[in-house]
Amino acid sequence: MAASVKYRRVLLKVSGEALMGEREYGLDPGVLDRIAAEIKSVHDLGVEVCVVIGGGNIFRGIQSVAQGIERATGDYIGMLATVMNSLAMQGALERIGVTTRVLSAIPMSTVCEPYIRRRAVRHLEKGRVVIFAAGTGNPFFTTDTAAALRASEMNCDALMKGTKVDGVFSADPAKDKNATKYDRLTFHDVLARDLKVMDASAVSLARENRIPILVFSIQNPGSIAAVLQGRGNFTVITDEAR
Repeated sequence: MAASVKYRRVLLKVSGEALMGEREYGLDPGVLDRIAAEIKSVHDLGVEVCVVIGGGNIFRGIQSVAQGIERATGDYIGMLATVMNSLAMQGALERIGVTTRVLSAIPMSTVCEPYIRRRAVRHLEKGRVVIFAAGTGNPFFTTDTAAALRASEMNCDALMKGTKVDGVFSADPAKDKNATKYDRLTFHDVLARDLKVMDASAVSLARENRIPILVFSIQNPGSIAAVLQGRGNFTVITDEAR
């Protein structure tokens, strides 16, 4: 592994919306291929990579309530959307020579493997990229929480949260030009200030298992490798203030 890479095993959380590109719905093949190429670039450095992808580009469970769909049912539909995104990412990765496995919390053996923790660890040890689909397998939990849970189960050294902005801000920088970017925060800061980084349950789980969260813009080309090498713009969330 390159000496400049700080983390040996990481979990990358990608929102479903990040896969839309400029579209209003669905997948942008160009964005999908770019993110796959970036995952390959860090995988080639010797980093063990696992991925959790949201489903908001296809269906959002919490918004389904307003459409008259029961929340639990809506969440299950959203979990199936994450499986679709995961299979698409698997295809993009394998087209460029990266051996990949999709493990789903909701068993569907025709298209992917069921999630078994020891099997997932073994895939990582064999140099495969592992994509965790279907969230936690339970309604009322987001894919952010699923990402923190899988990162904990896989003993990951870091949880990388790919967003639309270069880290964590005091307010939405798209709406407030005076929003301040934080270079470093503690888990307590995030929870106490109610900063909208990840769900409180996800932040608490990461804190309990001492897994730093690296928040960065996945829209910037080369950002995943740059963050792992300590370069570029991102926010680090840890137990330590410095």
